[in-house]
Amino acid sequence: MAVPEGGAPAGPEVGLQRMGRGKSDRVLWQRRRLASRSGKDSRRQGRPGDWYWEAYLERAQKRYRERSVKRRVKGAESESPDEAEWTFPLERKAKLHSIPRVKETRDSDGETSGIFKVPKQQPRRPKIRFSLAPKLSRRWSQWSAAGTRPRGSVINELAKMGDPDLLEMVEQEGKRSSRDITYSIQMSESMSSRESSFLIKEERMPAKRFNLFLRRRLMFQKREQSKDSVFFRDGIRQIDFVLSYVDDIKKDSDLKAERRKEFELNLRKTGLELEVEDKRDSEDGRTYFVKIHAPWEVLVTYAEVLGIKMPIKESDIPRPENNPLRYMLGPVKLPQEVRFPRPEYFTAQFSRHRQELFLIEDEATFFPSSSRNRIVYYILSRCPFGIEDGKKRFGIERLLTSNTYSSAYPLHDGQYWKPAEPPNIVNERYILYQNWARFSYFYKEQPLDLIKNYFGEKIGIYFVFLGFYTEMLLIAAAVGLACLIYGILSMDANESSTEICDPEIGGQMIMCPLCDQVCDYWRLNSTCLTSKLSHLFDNESTVFFAIFMGIWVTLFLEFWKQRQARLEYEWDLVDFEEEQQQLQLRPEFEAMCKHRKMNPVTKEMEPYMPLWNRIPWYFLSGATVTFWMALVVSSMVAVIVYRLSVFATFASFMESEASLQHVKVYFTPQLATSLSGSCLNFMVILMLNFFYEKISAWITKMEIPRTYQEYESSLTLKMFLFQFVNYYSSCFYVAFFKGKFVGYPGKYTYLFNVWRSEECDPGGCLIELTTQLTIIMTGKQIFGNIKEAIYPLVFNWWRRRKARTNSEKLYSRWEQDHDLETFGQLGLFYEYLETVIQFGFVTLFVASFPLAPLLALLNNIIEIRVDAWKLTTQYRRPVAAKAHSIGVWQDILYGMAVVSVATNAFIVAFTSDIIPRLVYYYAYSTNTTHPFKGYVNNSLSVFLIADFPNHTAPSEKRDFTTCRYRDYRHPPEDDEHKYLHNMQFWHVLAAKMTFIIVMEHIVFLVKFLLAWMIPDVPKDVEERIKREKLMTVKILHDFELKKLKENLGINSEVFSKQVLMEESKAQLAKSTI
Repeated sequence: MAVPEGGAPAGPEVGLQRMGRGKSDRVLWQRRRLASRSGKDSRRQGRPGDWYWEAYLERAQKRYRERSVKRRVKGAESESPDEAEWTFPLERKAKLHSIPRVKETRDSDGETSGIFKVPKQQPRRPKIRFSLAPKLSRRWSQWSAAGTRPRGSVINELAKMGDPDLLEMVEQEGKRSSRDITYSIQMSESMSSRESSFLIKEERMPAKRFNLFLRRRLMFQKREQSKDSVFFRDGIRQIDFVLSYVDDIKKDSDLKAERRKEFELNLRKTGLELEVEDKRDSEDGRTYFVKIHAPWEVLVTYAEVLGIKMPIKESDIPRPENNPLRYMLGPVKLPQEVRFPRPEYFTAQFSRHRQELFLIEDEATFFPSSSRNRIVYYILSRCPFGIEDGKKRFGIERLLTSNTYSSAYPLHDGQYWKPAEPPNIVNERYILYQNWARFSYFYKEQPLDLIKNYFGEKIGIYFVFLGFYTEMLLIAAAVGLACLIYGILSMDANESSTEICDPEIGGQMIMCPLCDQVCDYWRLNSTCLTSKLSHLFDNESTVFFAIFMGIWVTLFLEFWKQRQARLEYEWDLVDFEEEQQQLQLRPEFEAMCKHRKMNPVTKEMEPYMPLWNRIPWYFLSGATVTFWMALVVSSMVAVIVYRLSVFATFASFMESEASLQHVKVYFTPQLATSLSGSCLNFMVILMLNFFYEKISAWITKMEIPRTYQEYESSLTLKMFLFQFVNYYSSCFYVAFFKGKFVGYPGKYTYLFNVWRSEECDPGGCLIELTTQLTIIMTGKQIFGNIKEAIYPLVFNWWRRRKARTNSEKLYSRWEQDHDLETFGQLGLFYEYLETVIQFGFVTLFVASFPLAPLLALLNNIIEIRVDAWKLTTQYRRPVAAKAHSIGVWQDILYGMAVVSVATNAFIVAFTSDIIPRLVYYYAYSTNTTHPFKGYVNNSLSVFLIADFPNHTAPSEKRDFTTCRYRDYRHPPEDDEHKYLHNMQFWHVLAAKMTFIIVMEHIVFLVKFLLAWMIPDVPKDVEERIKREKLMTVKILHDFELKKLKENLGINSEVFSKQVLMEESKAQLAKSTI
C-alpha cells in the first residue's frame, strides 16, 4: 500500500491510482459496481466502495501471514538491496517511470489476486505497511458489525478520531523492520490520556522531514486547532490544569523522570485524563506540557468531598435595590450583565447520588472553571509519586520544589484583549479586563461576582475588602481635608506663629545652641516658615480629627462585619466551615510525621508530631524574630546617630556659606537633617523588609505547621510583628521620645555619652512627625505600585524575548500562560499585609497628618486597578480557593483600632502644642483681648550663658548674657530652684494626662455603643438566610419524597388520596373525643 508524502496511508483506491494501474482498475471498478448493483454478493451491499475495504483487509491479513512464515524459515536467504522495502515514503522518493504496470490476474473465485504483486526483479516503490492482523481497533469492529465503514483511508479516519490502537499497529509494523527503522510509540493506559514518543534511527532521514512526517501524519490535525484553544486535541475535553517540565541532563534526571512517570500514572488512576505536548511542539523546543482534564465522574466525586454548593432552583428573592442614591451613582455603576453575570439560585451541597436534584443542563459547563481547577489541584496536592528514604512522598508542591516539574497552573479563559471564539467558552478574562482592569475605569465599581467566579472566593473577598475600605476612606479623607483647609484659613490669625515671625518679638529672642561647640546661637524668627507649616497640622481641629478617627475606625470595622455577612449570603458561604480547606493537613506535615494519633472527633488515626520535635524550631523562630526586631531598633538608633552627627555639619556649613544665607530662611539645618534622616530610614526599611521576607517564610516551613491555617497564622504573626516595628519605630521615636528627655543647657543628656539628644523645634515635634510620615507612607506606596506593575511586566517581557518570538499570537494557550509570572500562594498574603500597614499609617498617627486618609484613598484607587491589571494580564491564573472572611487580618485590624485611640491621644497631648496653649489660655494669660498673646515668651525658659560648661559653649564670645530654650523651668535668678521645673510644668503635665484619660474614655464609650447598636448581620440578610434555608429543606424533602415514591412504585394520586383519608380519619377521631 503506497503512502502519500506527508500524509496518512492511503486506502486501496488511492493506492491503485498512484501505482499506475489506471485502465485495468477502472474496468475492475465498473465490474464490481455492476456486481454490487445486481446484489450477487450480499455482504458487498451498501455504499459502492465497501467491498474494497473487505478485500483490502483480507489481502493485508494474507500478506502478514505469508511474511511471518518467511521470517520463521531457518536459513532463509537475505534479500538483495534491490528487493529491500522502504517502510516510509519520505526516506527516498521513487521514480514512477521505473515501476512497471502490473497485469490484472484473477483467481478461480473471481477475486483479484495480483493487485499488490510487484515483479521480483523490478525495484519496489517505497511504501509503509500497517499490519491489521494482530489486533483490530474497537471502532473497526463496530464498523464491521454495522456494515458501514469509512470511505477514506482507515488510518486517516482512526487518526482523526484519536484511536489508540492505531499507534499500536504502527508500533508492531515498525518492530518488523528493525534493520532500517526503530519506530516506537509508548501508549498510556487510558484511551483519553496518551503520550506519543517517536524514536527513528536512520542516518539518511533528515530531521526536518522527519518532524514534518510526524506532525502531518500522527499529530491528529493539530495545525487545524486554534492556538488559543483551551481544549484537548479532540476539541471536546476542557483543559483544567497544566503541568510543565524541562528534560535536563543532570545527574538526577532519571530520578525526576521516574517521579513524573509514577505521578502521572497515579493521576490517571484517580480518573484524571492527561495529554502530553512534546517539547518539539513548544516554542522554545525544550519544554513538555502535560494537560489535565477532569471528567464528569471525577468532578462529581470530589465536589461532594469538598462540599461545593451547586444550584438546585432559581431564587425567588429579588436583589436589594433600595439605595436612595442609586440614581446619583449611575455613572459609577457597571452594566447589569457584568455586575450579575448569573442569576441567583437556591443551592445545596453537591451529592453524586442525587444528581437529578441539581440544575444540570450541560455537564461540560455545570461546574465553573474555578471549581474545576480547585478540584484538580486538590487531587494534585495529594497524589503520591513514590517512596523515598522509607517515606511516602506525594504532592505537586514537593515536585515543584525539587524541580521535577517547573510549573503547575490552571489556564486563563483566553486572551485578555479579545473575546472568545467558538468552540471556546465565554472569555471571562476579557470581560474582566474591559470592565475592571483598565485604568480609565478607576471611578467604576468592581464586578465582584465576576471576580469571584473567575478567581475564587478568597481573592474575591480581598477585592471586596479593599473596595469597602476605599469607600470608607472617602469620609475620612473629606474630614481630614476640611481640617487642613481650616489650618490654612486660620494661619494668619495664629498668634504663636505671628509672634515667632515678628522681628520685634521672635527676632529679639536669642536661642541656645542646638549642638556643642560647633553650633552658634540663633534667633527664634529663623523658624518662621516652620512654625507656619506646623500650624497647618497643629491647631484646634487636631483634637476633633483625632476623636473623629477613633469613631471612624469603629464604624469601619462594624460596617465591614455587616458587609462580610451580606457577602457570605450572596456567595453561599453561610455554612462554610474553615475545616473543609484551611484545616486540612498539609502534605508536607504528613510526609514529615513518623507518629500517628487517634483524632478524638473522627476516631481515625492521623499523623502526629510530638511537641519536643518542634521545640527547637520554635526557639529558632522566636530567636530569629527577636534578632530582626532588635536589628530594626539598632538601625533606627543608627539613623538617630546619623541625624545627631550630621546636624552639626549642616549647621556649620550653612553658617559659613554666604551663598546659602537666602536659602537658610526656608531650608534650616533642622529641616535638612529631618529630610535626609527620613529618606535614609526609608531605604533601610526596604532593605530589611526584603531580607526578612525570605527568612520568615523559610522559618515558618521549618516549623512544619499542621494545617494551612496554622501556616498562614504563623507567617502572619512573624511578618506583621517585624513590619510593625520596621515601619512604625521611627514614627514612635519622633512622636513620643524625641525632645522629651533632652535636659537643659549645661546639663544635657547624651546618647552613649557622645552625641547630645535631639531637641524639637520651638513649635513642637509635630511637623517633624508629619515629615516622617509623609516620606515613609508616600515612598512605600509609590515603590509598592511601581514594583507590582513593573516587576511582572519586565519578567514576562524577558521570558518572551528568550523564546523564538515575542508575539503572543503565535503561542498556544498553555505556553502563553506558562510565560506569565506566578502569583504564588503568598501573593494574597502580601497584598493584605500592605493594606494593613497602610491602615496603621491612617489610624495610628493620623492626628499629626490629616492628609493620610487622602493619600491612602488615592493609593487604593490606583492599587485596585494595578492589582486587577496584573492578575488579569501579567500573572498566571491562581488556583481558586474558598474563604468566608479576611481571616486573622480582621483581628489585627481590631487590635490596631484599639491602639490607635491611645496613640492619637498621646500625640495630641505630648507631641502637639495644643494642651500647653490651652493651659496658658485658661490659667496664665493676662490679656483678655488676645488671650494667646505672650504664649511664646511664656513657653521659653532662660539660661545664663556663663553657666555653660567649657566643652559645650560656642567658641566665639557674644555680647548677650542669656539664651532661651523650650521648657518650663525656674530662671537663673532663683537660686533655690535654679533650673528646676516650675509649677506650670506640672500643670501642663496634669492637663496632658487628664486629656488622655478623658479622650480614651469618650472614644471607647462611643465605640462600644456603636458596636452594640450596629448588628453584625443586617436584618434583611437574616431574613434572606432563613428563607433560603427553608426553601432548600423543602426542595430536598420534595425530592426525597418523589424518589421514595418512584422506588416503591406508588402512584402519586393514589398516595395523596390515602394521605387525605388518613388525615380525615384522624380529624374525625379528634372531634369524636
